[in-house]
Amino acid sequence: MLKNLYGRLAEALRFLTILPIPGTPAMSEIALVRAMATFPLAGALIGGLVAATWWGATWLWGGPAGALCAVLTWGALTSGLHLDGIADSGDALFSWRSRERKLEIMKDSRIGTMGALALIGVVLLKWAFVLTCGPLAWRALILAPILGRWANLLGIFWFPAAAEGGLGRTFRDHIRRSDLGWASGSAVAGAVLLAGWWGGLALAVVAATTVICAQAMVRSLGGLTGDTYGALCEIAEAVTLAVLGAAVTHGAW
Repeated sequence: MLKNLYGRLAEALRFLTILPIPGTPAMSEIALVRAMATFPLAGALIGGLVAATWWGATWLWGGPAGALCAVLTWGALTSGLHLDGIADSGDALFSWRSRERKLEIMKDSRIGTMGALALIGVVLLKWAFVLTCGPLAWRALILAPILGRWANLLGIFWFPAAAEGGLGRTFRDHIRRSDLGWASGSAVAGAVLLAGWWGGLALAVVAATTVICAQAMVRSLGGLTGDTYGALCEIAEAVTLAVLGAAVTHGAW
């Protein structure tokens, strides 16, 4: 069982990060689909590396620089996978064009004004919220990627895919209830262990935000795509930091 877990986690890390994963076979869509249940665990490892960067940079240069280094490391570790998603989603979702044209916009590698605003906005919000978390930022930085990847699975499982073909459609067609169950268990455990009651609240707010955003995306696009899954992840990460930052600001955590 542990070997199977390691294999799935290694596959998830290879897809979600730039980390070198030795001893793994050639990537396949089926193996990647089976790895979905471990996405929140992969998020915990990503968060651990980001938190370590925050600690070192904060010790060297202070809070603002530490928060910025953490956010930049976050994007670099994931090769901007989900940041690209929120940029493409911003360009499409805030366009007045038809549903078909919006889906075409999402496939365009160029970034437009609304995509740039969405991208810059989420990066700045993350930086600001990390700052508000103060000395507890390391906990928030580990939890946010966990809940972000859990939000991915909520979107994949509960909402239709927008188009035929593509990895996003493959995820939607093959996800199992047990995948969502294992991922949800990991998310709940991470939330409680890292932030207690406030972690549970962050998880609840992330779930509600994901459902609201996904419903709006489905109305606009007819379903979700790989890019919108990325957008849901980025939004969930920012929401997690926002909830925990508010708790620290008001002395509740």
